[in-house]
Amino acid sequence: MPIQNVLIVDDSKTEILFLTQVLQKHGFSVRSAEGADEAMQRLEEEKPQLILMDVVMPGQNGFQLTRSISRNPEYADIPIIICSSKNLETDRVWGLRQGAKDYVTKPVDPADLLAKIRSLE
Repeated sequence: MPIQNVLIVDDSKTEILFLTQVLQKHGFSVRSAEGADEAMQRLEEEKPQLILMDVVMPGQNGFQLTRSISRNPEYADIPIIICSSKNLETDRVWGLRQGAKDYVTKPVDPADLLAKIRSLE
């Protein structure tokens, strides 16, 4: 089933705007959250087909939130792609161990992100 509804979780309004524009240009419906609490609220309102997750956020970080979502039976089927400025291999491996399906580093290359999204469909 093609992915159409995406939730972006990032504390940067600039990053949310950039990712939203990239995704909407390719026909995706996008909602956003600026932190863990707001992300959980968005999940309860409408279950997305994909989550793009930042790592460095105030409060609960993206690794912790990815783990919480991927281990919750209600949301475990939602693929998560981490989009982070943390670009070490250990960060990528840790993100995948928390339940993320893929990992992209910022600045996000739109073609790379879209290819990773398509590979999940």
